[in-house]
Amino acid sequence: MNLSRRSFLSLSAAAAFAPAATGRTPNVVLIYCDDLGYGDLGCYGSSIQTPNIDRLATEGTRFTSCISANPVCSPSRAALLTGRYPTRVGVPRVLFPKDTGGLDQGETTMANLLKQRSYKTKAIGKWHLGVTPQYLPTARGFDEYIGIPYSNDMNPPVLMRNNDVIAQEADQTQLTPRYTEEATSFIQNSGNNPFFLYLAHTYPHIPLHASPRFKGKSAQGLYGDVVQELDWSTGEILKTLEKTGVAKDTLVIFSSDNGPWYLGSPGRLRGRKGSTYEGGVREPLLMRYPGRIPAGRVSNALISMMDFFPTIAGLTGAKLPDRPLDGLN
Repeated sequence: MNLSRRSFLSLSAAAAFAPAATGRTPNVVLIYCDDLGYGDLGCYGSSIQTPNIDRLATEGTRFTSCISANPVCSPSRAALLTGRYPTRVGVPRVLFPKDTGGLDQGETTMANLLKQRSYKTKAIGKWHLGVTPQYLPTARGFDEYIGIPYSNDMNPPVLMRNNDVIAQEADQTQLTPRYTEEATSFIQNSGNNPFFLYLAHTYPHIPLHASPRFKGKSAQGLYGDVVQELDWSTGEILKTLEKTGVAKDTLVIFSSDNGPWYLGSPGRLRGRKGSTYEGGVREPLLMRYPGRIPAGRVSNALISMMDFFPTIAGLTGAKLPDRPLDGLN
């Protein structure tokens, strides 16, 4: 039987979004880890304890065949935020602090897309799509930004707020707690506005750091400590959505940019970060949207991370850019 990818998605995944329960435009929370492996979460077979992330699988849908557009950081993020192949958008390789370029300025990001619909937008954590002012998040549709703007092994590991450096060397033991506080505060202060939160964690990219609360607490060494702190962070965000009464109106997406580097587990997949074997590009993907996405479902449908952009546009009623997209709604 000859099936195109479009036909396969239509047959296999069309039921992922049930008819709308309410007419409210949904909030979007996109939690994106750095170098998290396919086999690093409890719901994907890991021995690392991740009950809060696993809850997204119980209350939403777990996808088994989600493919990143690239096995390294910058290109995969460029494709995620534009719905287009990284070579189309000017990011064919990893960017470094001394690079003067970035994501092509004519591109529409997911934040630009949602600003059309009056969303409040915030980026937290790793950006890695250019460090000069015209390429930073606040020039690409985000109202606010805080984080290390590239990988934490690149020097200097500055901490930025919007376009300003607020620490020449970030305290990396406090990054996950700080990012979590920023994320929960943003949700609490969004009022009646729909919001888009892009939480791009620095970890578990190496060098690894965990706060004193989590260091030495897992049975899998520092890597396990870091993943368990990411799990705690996810739990805090889910609690905040519930406390503010917007959980039922919020699409939560959890995934990672590429496969694990030296540490972490690709599960039973061959290859790691930097490799186009599945261990380098096949990622965990969990989605929860109460009343819209079936709870406790496992989908084997082939998903590209470039599909997020047009799917979110369709879900929110945002107008797509007048450029060819490589993802599908």
